[in-house]
Amino acid sequence: MFDYIIGRVTAITPAYIVLENHGIGYQIAMGNPYRLSSQMDKEVKIYVHQVIREDAHLLYGFQTPEEKMLFLRLISVSGIGPKSGLAIMANDDHTGMVNAIESGNVTFLVKFPGVGKKTAQQMILDLQGKLGEFAHDDLLAGDFDQPEAVTAETTPLTEALQALEALGYSAKEVKRVEKELKTSALTTTDEYLREGLKLMMK
Repeated sequence: MFDYIIGRVTAITPAYIVLENHGIGYQIAMGNPYRLSSQMDKEVKIYVHQVIREDAHLLYGFQTPEEKMLFLRLISVSGIGPKSGLAIMANDDHTGMVNAIESGNVTFLVKFPGVGKKTAQQMILDLQGKLGEFAHDDLLAGDFDQPEAVTAETTPLTEALQALEALGYSAKEVKRVEKELKTSALTTTDEYLREGLKLMMK
């Protein structure tokens, strides 16, 4: 089982990054791959969780050990798979999620993609009182300031919208936040995606 991989970021897509290590490119799914935009072609350490299925070997990546630990707690809940766990982790508001679990706030939790009322109730049942160490927002490493080139094919906004769909939000939900994002003064994919995730939770 891998704990982390140190390598060079060679590709960033809406759903994953490619991390090259000794000539091997590892495809690593992340909640917000664009947090690593400023690290393109640079060496980084990514903490990983490996999931082995009959048809695939999958890697899920995190920038800190705490992020990885929180993800593992989430996927221990019946009804939350790795994809749903990653979508929940993509949102910066870890404190909001922890507080919702502690207070039994089902309404807040069902706003995450892939989380219905039954799963939200299971999250509360399984995790209430067990997430105290995660009740702060500095778990996320990599608040990088980066310029992003705007091309005719893709813009930071379109990349962010694609990333929201990759996380499991419906086209209708993405369309709803797109209108608000278009009027914002944001410039990078990471900024658009973070704001989009916040809007999804309103």
